[in-house]
Amino acid sequence: MTDGPIVTEGAVALMGCGRLGSAILEGWLKTGAVAPERLIILTPSSKPAAEAARAKGARINPGAAALGEVSTLVISVKPAMWRAASEPVAPSLAVDATVVSVMAGVRAASLSEVFGQRAVARVMPTTGVAQAQGVASIWAATQAAREAARGLFAPVAEVVDLADEGLIDAATAVSGSGPAYFHAFAKALAEAGEAEGLDPADAVRLARATLRSAAAGLEDGADLDALIARVASPGGTTQAGLKALAEAGMSTAAGAAVQAAVRRARELSANG
Repeated sequence: MTDGPIVTEGAVALMGCGRLGSAILEGWLKTGAVAPERLIILTPSSKPAAEAARAKGARINPGAAALGEVSTLVISVKPAMWRAASEPVAPSLAVDATVVSVMAGVRAASLSEVFGQRAVARVMPTTGVAQAQGVASIWAATQAAREAARGLFAPVAEVVDLADEGLIDAATAVSGSGPAYFHAFAKALAEAGEAEGLDPADAVRLARATLRSAAAGLEDGADLDALIARVASPGGTTQAGLKALAEAGMSTAAGAAVQAAVRRARELSANG
């Protein structure tokens, strides 16, 4: 993340204000990445995040004429719905507008079928962008489109630039889906603690706090092996636990999760 907000020039339109769209919107408002008066929100139903933005000066569903002011359109709708949502919008956009998709499985070539020659970037952010603590992988065919995407997401996420669009699916599987994997492991850890006699509420509290503590340890940029070594003393309890995880197939399970997510992203792409 950058040290301060990057103010995006021109109007920014956010299409879709579901879970991810709302998180993006909350992050922008929190950091000032986009001034509220420059925001246009396109949503078929009322959303709390959109209404909070409206109260600060954003416009909601202002009509086709306002879309001509848009320099960047961020598409955050369900992949199955993107064409129906985009086709009425595309003709009103300026020809030099940039299209930024945060949808899994929708290729740049498919977006260009609807948006023509407009520059396209693809971004895979996590919902942590709401707290300006997200991760966002970015791919774009042009440097200008990449910079437009970075301007919107660098203030709310740690940005990773991808050299090839084909890597988006792997990035989605690792970081886009990854938070759920960590939460699932924390849940399993709590259940294991309960099985050893901990009170259920205490086990959950310990697992949640441990997840936060582990994340805090990443802040100094240390190598992951070094972070493991800080906790795992030779011959100690942690080392015994890590050995058991390895024997139970932790690497195999992680690989299976990433492969399944990549496979699903490609299925979505085939249908998009």
